[in-house]
Amino acid sequence: MKIWKSLLILLIIIANLAFAQPSFADRPKFSKNPDYIEVTKAINELTQAKEAQTQVEGVTPEEIQQKIDDLAFQKYALETGINWGQCENKTGNTVAVYGKTTNGEENEDAVYDNGLYFLADGQSTKNNWDCDGFYLPNDVTISGLTADGQAQEFTEAVAIKIPDGSKLAIKTNLDNAAIEINIPNAQIVKANEVNWFIPNVSQALIDTRVPNAPTMKS
Repeated sequence: MKIWKSLLILLIIIANLAFAQPSFADRPKFSKNPDYIEVTKAINELTQAKEAQTQVEGVTPEEIQQKIDDLAFQKYALETGINWGQCENKTGNTVAVYGKTTNGEENEDAVYDNGLYFLADGQSTKNNWDCDGFYLPNDVTISGLTADGQAQEFTEAVAIKIPDGSKLAIKTNLDNAAIEINIPNAQIVKANEVNWFIPNVSQALIDTRVPNAPTMKS
């Protein structure tokens, strides 16, 4: 009788393990991605602002909802396993972009976490090659990173980082020559904040470089 009770208990334990998700199961990998955490945080903050009808200077409720929708797509991309970004150059000039080595693998001997590559006008980085962002020359302004959409200029060298799962379109505003991008939660990063090579050079110098970023046409 004791044997049958023991067998019954063992079968119950096996059934629980087979059909019930253990409480100690690992979290999905995407939930540990820093980009996923940042996107989720941004969605929550914007949703709370919208629900509380908090006024955001220079931004209409419709624009807030548009940003929430854009971020929701980024979040979905990360949840479905797209762990790379893509950069498209529509500026009329060469753009310096950041990414891993040309075969998509990290170089353990590299001084910096990312390499600096040059993307010609009209080209997009290739699929599955992770474009992490682009360099902002010291004589170029950028708009769209603040709530009021005003163009910003910086007194030190900076780069613009984008989340994984994003397709970044980099354009030039014909009215004020400022760079415009379509990613609502792109981040401004400085040399002391990330292990990237962020030089202090002009757009004219970037234009002298030979394009070498892996592209859709290469």
